[in-house]
Amino acid sequence: MPETYHVVTESQHNALVEAAYRHRGFHADEAAEAAVVCADASRHGIRTHNAIKALHLDHLFGSVVGGCVPGAKITEVPSRFTAAKVWNANRKLGQSVAKRAMDEAIALADRHGVGVVSVDNAFHYLWGGGYVMSAAKRGYIAYTNCTATLAEVVPFCGKYPTLGTNPHSWGFPTTEAVGFPIVIDWATSVIAMGRVQQFRREGKPLPPQSAVDKDGKPTTDANAAVSLLPFGAHKGYGLALVNELMGALVGGSLPTIRGRQAPDGDKHDCVFFFQVIHPDAVNGGAFARGRSQAANIKAVIGDILGHGNQGATLPGQPEAEWAKKTAAAGGLLYTRAEIDAFGEIAAECGAKPWALADLPTATI
Repeated sequence: MPETYHVVTESQHNALVEAAYRHRGFHADEAAEAAVVCADASRHGIRTHNAIKALHLDHLFGSVVGGCVPGAKITEVPSRFTAAKVWNANRKLGQSVAKRAMDEAIALADRHGVGVVSVDNAFHYLWGGGYVMSAAKRGYIAYTNCTATLAEVVPFCGKYPTLGTNPHSWGFPTTEAVGFPIVIDWATSVIAMGRVQQFRREGKPLPPQSAVDKDGKPTTDANAAVSLLPFGAHKGYGLALVNELMGALVGGSLPTIRGRQAPDGDKHDCVFFFQVIHPDAVNGGAFARGRSQAANIKAVIGDILGHGNQGATLPGQPEAEWAKKTAAAGGLLYTRAEIDAFGEIAAECGAKPWALADLPTATI
């Protein structure tokens, strides 16, 4: 069913988001980087990881309580591997760190064919799909995962939340083949906690078997949901475990104390992992019928979507289609509830709120 959205220009959005971060003590460069990441999420219809979510996370676990340090400097950990770097983020704003880490991984891939950047002592970077999408648009194969801020997911056959929602994001350079990058991006829970928060704002029920209440019983009531369930039972559990193990290898500590006050000598910060591969580094050169690598990608996708599968949707396609709607509307699209939430952000930092009467609308 069509829904009416309010249209906010990207410059309006970025000005308010930057003002909010600056009000909390963040430096101009990291505030600007955060605003760009948040706008990118909204542009592609990722309403669970927009600026509302970003500033809410910072309020709960970030600069307000010491989990994120405005103006912190990234330090590089010495390594004997030229294609891999390890950074200590020192609790710098996650979006700022992630943008820089992906750029560094791309630079490494240009030199070595592959580039890896691991980040310890980090603060959550929000929408992982945006980082790999950006790399894929530039022609690279990209992957990232991170440990989530909180342990909100119960393991398969478990009762107590000991895993994060732990997203995985892959991006592939398929713009020439299909018109947009294929982006496979998901939390390892049935839904993200950001979706629960969105449904709370909008009074909508949760999907069945996606969340549990305080007693560990499945619930569709967004207001009663306390913890989440892994998608695909043991499969989602296994993928969530990947993030925790990678985090443990880099330097992450116990998932059940992340985002909370850590005991003396322990750690409670997130860990990021980025990997970028240059397509030339995996090019075998012996494609069927003499096709080029680019032509082979198009042929493979065409075969997958052929044989009566023309109605199938490729990962990244909904985001690409929403970006077209955003462009056609002339700005980022928000519900009335989201505009109200931005009004609260404006009130906090002393900025002028957006007046509904001044905002165009678009029915999507």
